[in-house]
Amino acid sequence: MDFEAGSEVEGLLERVRSFMDEHIYPREAELHQAIDDEVKAGVAYPVELEQIREKAKSEGLWNLFLPDEHYGAGLNNWQYAFLCEEMGRSPLVAPMAFNSAAPDTGNMEILLEHGNEEQKAKYLAPLTDGEIRSCFSMTEPDTAGSDPTGLRAKAELVDGEWVINGHKWFTSGAVGAEFAIAMVNTEESDNPYANASMILVPLDAPGFNLVRPVPVMGHSKGPGHCEILYEDCRVPEENLLGARGAGFLIAQDRLGPGRIHHCMRAIGTAERALEMMCLRAADREAFGGPLADKQFVQESIAASRMEIDQARLLTLYAAWKMDTEGKRAARQAISAIKVVAANMVMDVLDRALQVHGALGMSDDTPLAAMWRYSRMLKLADGPDEVHKMVIARREVGRFLKKRAASTGQAA
Repeated sequence: MDFEAGSEVEGLLERVRSFMDEHIYPREAELHQAIDDEVKAGVAYPVELEQIREKAKSEGLWNLFLPDEHYGAGLNNWQYAFLCEEMGRSPLVAPMAFNSAAPDTGNMEILLEHGNEEQKAKYLAPLTDGEIRSCFSMTEPDTAGSDPTGLRAKAELVDGEWVINGHKWFTSGAVGAEFAIAMVNTEESDNPYANASMILVPLDAPGFNLVRPVPVMGHSKGPGHCEILYEDCRVPEENLLGARGAGFLIAQDRLGPGRIHHCMRAIGTAERALEMMCLRAADREAFGGPLADKQFVQESIAASRMEIDQARLLTLYAAWKMDTEGKRAARQAISAIKVVAANMVMDVLDRALQVHGALGMSDDTPLAAMWRYSRMLKLADGPDEVHKMVIARREVGRFLKKRAASTGQAA
């Protein structure tokens, strides 16, 4: 494995850094507020961010995550990881600026891989062009989100239409979106992994009811994490995305690259927090000298540096393995990075907050907002506990197979 990004990616990385220095960091707080204040039904992005997005698009810094050169930059997961880390230094604004924000990224990936030509023209093209936003509707309030085999939302095919009934929440980004991709049961087989399907649902479809943005740590503005009621919601039969009963397969195709993105953004967030911690420690004096001379603060800085580098190497390895051997071969590494990066970024942010003292708890620095944003990573795309469980199961199974092969006994 080569740990150098290469000249093409290095060039893009410098352009992304320069763009963020010029257009994002100087207005970051204003853009955060504008996203909260201006995004609503029919308004996908605030005016100022739209202008920044047009600049990014005109400069070729657009859809950098998509490997398909027709729609994106033609980069693989490993190459995009370097760019994604840089965007993670401003985890809410920067991905939106480059049209590389979740859940749109995952929705574009599965539309590209599983959509038919009509679906690509109607849904994928305006997403990749940046004309609209989308949302992903899977999690339900009455079932465990960590076990999607328990989904209760259903869709029945009636007279050429899917009739959807169900209760969803944490449908992220629904405010201002044009359509949802809903994961609902369409089959009743004995195999719980073959019952769900993906269905494209315009938000103006009859029976689609956006109940409310769920308040998350006191925040309920902007695109939101929304509660949705599907009440005899009707969409055409051709809105089925992929094959019937293939919802779990499609979800895994969506989650693999998405977890790489989440982890690399977390590393970028942690890098910025470490930078802020070091500068604060060098500038702030207490008890006769700068905080940077205090052993406890040095411990925080050193631990953060080591943990960030470890998480980055493991994440780049997972991305490289996905690119070279496929998503299935990389699944153990992907589960590992999901736990490692999510915990690392919270540890680094917590240390940075501590070194900043009361200032760190305020919104006068980006640290508190980054902490609030990052905490969900220990839950999103599978909670830590589930990833640890599957890691352990695979490890036990691997050694049982090894023993069986050497002894001739069944595993």
